[in-house]
Amino acid sequence: MKIAVVGGGINGIMIAWEVSKAGHAVEVFERDRLMGATSSASSKILHGGLRYLEQFHFRLVAESLRERIWWTEQAPEFARPTQFFIPIYSNSARASLKIRAGLVLYDLLAGRRRFGKSQWYPREEMLKLDATLNPQGFEGAFGFFDVLMDDLRLGLWAARQAHAAGVCIHENMLAERIDEDGGVHVNGGRKQFDYVINVAGPWAEALLQRSNIPTKIHLDLVRGSHIVLDEKRERAYLLQVPHEDRICFALPYKGKSLIGTTEVRQTLEQAIVCSQEERLYLLRVRNHYFGPAKDENDIVETFSGLRPLVQSHRDPGKATREYMIQRHGRALTVFGGKWTTSRALGLKVAAQIRSRAARKSQGTANL
Repeated sequence: MKIAVVGGGINGIMIAWEVSKAGHAVEVFERDRLMGATSSASSKILHGGLRYLEQFHFRLVAESLRERIWWTEQAPEFARPTQFFIPIYSNSARASLKIRAGLVLYDLLAGRRRFGKSQWYPREEMLKLDATLNPQGFEGAFGFFDVLMDDLRLGLWAARQAHAAGVCIHENMLAERIDEDGGVHVNGGRKQFDYVINVAGPWAEALLQRSNIPTKIHLDLVRGSHIVLDEKRERAYLLQVPHEDRICFALPYKGKSLIGTTEVRQTLEQAIVCSQEERLYLLRVRNHYFGPAKDENDIVETFSGLRPLVQSHRDPGKATREYMIQRHGRALTVFGGKWTTSRALGLKVAAQIRSRAARKSQGTANL
C-alpha cells in the first residue's frame, strides 16, 4: 500500500520507518526541515518519566524505560546512559521517603536491563562529588540512571535509517490539507494514498481544521524553554523547583550547562521563543541549588520547543504524556507523543494499518 506521513519530527520519522519495514511504500511530507522544530528543542533526555509515577502512568513509564534501551543499543554514539542526581534539602517539596519509593518502583519497572541501580549519596560524599551544590539545608542526593542524547543528530540518524528502508522524504513541502479517503494536498495539487497519517505534532489539530475533519481530541500546546549557561557542568541533575510541584533539569551540554524546562501555554500564532520571565525563572532554579550565582549575562543561548500534549488537565505539568490515535476513514491522526516512545508509537501505527488491511482483504475474500 501507499502511505503518506505528514510531519518530519521524530514521531513522523519513526512511524514512516516502521510502516516501511512492514512492506509499504511511504512518503513523508515535512513543512520545513526534518527535526527542525519541537523534536530538536527537547531537554536532550531519553527518560523513563520518573515524575510520571506521581500521576500513576505506569504503562507509559514501563514502555519508556524499555524504549530508552533500544535507542542506546541502536545509536550509542548519540544516546548514552548517564547517572542523574536528585538533591534533597530540609525544605524540599517531596519527602525523601517518597522519592526513594519512586526510585525503587522505577528500578523494578526497568527490570534486569536497567543501566544501574538507584542509591543514596550522603551529604558529605555528595559535596565532595560536586562542590558547587548549595550546602545550606542539604541532606544528600539520590542517584539514578537515564539517558542523555543529541536529539538533532539522533533524529537525523533515524531519518537515514528510514530512507535506507525505502521511505521517500520531502522537506519544505507543506501538506495544505488531507482527505478522509487518503488524499494529501501539496503544491496546489492532490496526491492519493491508501492511508494518510497526520503526525504534525503541534500543528496536527490545525491540519484537521484546515481539512474540515472533526475531532473529539484536542491539543494543549505548551512551550518548554531552556537556557545555556557559560559554565561547565560535570553531572546531570533532576531539580525540584522551590515552592512548586514541578521539576527542572541541570545538565552537561557541549561543555556548558543546560537548564530547563518551563511549561507555558501558548498558541500557534505566538513565537516559540524563551521569554524574559522564563529566563529569570530558570536562573532562580539554578541559583537555588548551585553557586556561585549566575545572572543573565552568563546566558549564552536559549531555545524553546512547543509540546503537543493531549488536553487533559488545567495544569500542563499534570497533563498526560500518553499519545492517542484517532481515525477518520483512511486518515489517522496522532495526538501527543514523546521522543523516547516514538518507535513504540511507530510499531502501533504500523499494526493498525496491518490490521485494517487484513480486515479489508478478508471482506473482499468473502464477497
